[in-house]
Amino acid sequence: MSETRIGIVMNGVTGRMGTNQHLVRSILAIREQGGVRGPRGTIMPEPILVGRDLGKLERLAATHGLTRFTTDLDEALAEADARIYFDALSTSLRADGVRRAIAAGKDIYCEKPIAPDLDTALALAREARAAGVKNGVVQDKLFLPGLLKLERLIKSGFFGQILSVRGEFGYWVFEGDWQEAQRPSWNYRKADAGGIMLDMFAHWEYVLSIGPVRALVSLGATHVPVRYDESGTRYEADADDAAYAIFQLEGGVVAQMNSSWTTRVYRDDLLCLHVDGTHGSAVAGLREVKIQHRNATPKPIWNPDAPNPIDFRAGWTDVPTNDAYENAFKVQWERFLRHVVWDEPFAWDLLAGARGVQLAELGLRSWHEKAWLEVDELKA
Repeated sequence: MSETRIGIVMNGVTGRMGTNQHLVRSILAIREQGGVRGPRGTIMPEPILVGRDLGKLERLAATHGLTRFTTDLDEALAEADARIYFDALSTSLRADGVRRAIAAGKDIYCEKPIAPDLDTALALAREARAAGVKNGVVQDKLFLPGLLKLERLIKSGFFGQILSVRGEFGYWVFEGDWQEAQRPSWNYRKADAGGIMLDMFAHWEYVLSIGPVRALVSLGATHVPVRYDESGTRYEADADDAAYAIFQLEGGVVAQMNSSWTTRVYRDDLLCLHVDGTHGSAVAGLREVKIQHRNATPKPIWNPDAPNPIDFRAGWTDVPTNDAYENAFKVQWERFLRHVVWDEPFAWDLLAGARGVQLAELGLRSWHEKAWLEVDELKA
């Protein structure tokens, strides 16, 4: 069986997400399992690490037994076996690297949001299409066990007619003065393309795949205006750190999504989606899903003058884990590698990434204009 070795220029991989999810738990995990296997052979990824800090690159490479790293992106793109360019840089820096890779004829795979604004995002999608390079965007949450179980419930008809979705996402991100912040400081500065709408609406666009989003209204907030950066220096946090949105989906489904880096968690997971339908309801976290069918739904009666007699949580049952689930980032990496080498379908291209940026941009406009806004269909 033939083996195809494919060089992957991994830019920005020294960051937390780039290191943990994309390098270690995806590319290196694929190498450790012997590559991506299929009827036409095996695909073996060969990472080429790129970053701005040579010391970080050297330490990362030494930790994982890698030898190919550089601070010169053009040098990496010129490598004879380099076929894929992957970008995990901060949002404000992404377009430049993607454009240089497109000009070098590389297939493109990148984190989202793919750009800080819709015009740039659409331009990248169109440039990749005109150049004839394959391209994809990370849509990791689609491959989480909780969302895969939810998808199975939808396909089975469990819900009947889906009526609404309520989503809660977030946690408390420390300000950085008395405890180190869990997110980079650029997330809280407008000038660096920070803000939770740009970050999370890019996810909600594809997570709400029950139907395309047709309209939205959104309210943002900067609840914590002062934070401390990685060096302990005080700075003004002027980007939104919370967003409260209502999305109207095609077919009449209403989705309410709260996104916050300024909330303390009192729920089963950092992301919880509550889906209500005429025949049943489900609450999905990142891994587990609980359901309640209409035949098992209790009949509450409003009476604030007496203790509530119903244990509402007791009436829900777990959806069994009937499948083996792998790391969500790794699963999508394998699909993209199959797409590049064997031309298998891959639905999540840069235009899909642009739709996420569109939703974020409309959310910010809705907040400032205090208005419902229509979501137009994008075309490359």
